[in-house]
Amino acid sequence: MNGLSDVRLTIKSGELQQSAGGHLYAQKDAAKPAVRRWSTFWQRLTTRRALLRLTDEQLKDIGLSRGQALREAQLPFWKL
Repeated sequence: MNGLSDVRLTIKSGELQQSAGGHLYAQKDAAKPAVRRWSTFWQRLTTRRALLRLTDEQLKDIGLSRGQALREAQLPFWKL
């Protein structure tokens, strides 16, 4: 075997040992709030960017002016 294969086998065996001990699943449960928070941040970022692609007619349909859409799109993703 070459050196790279040895490293991959070592990493894989470590992952198997973690999952056998239940540690991997415990980490997933602990990370759920953080994953949810990042999902919310990502959704805000993408929807704010989508506002910039809307036409003036589409913005009017949802009750926003171009200026309001620009202000909303410039907010950082962590702000409501």
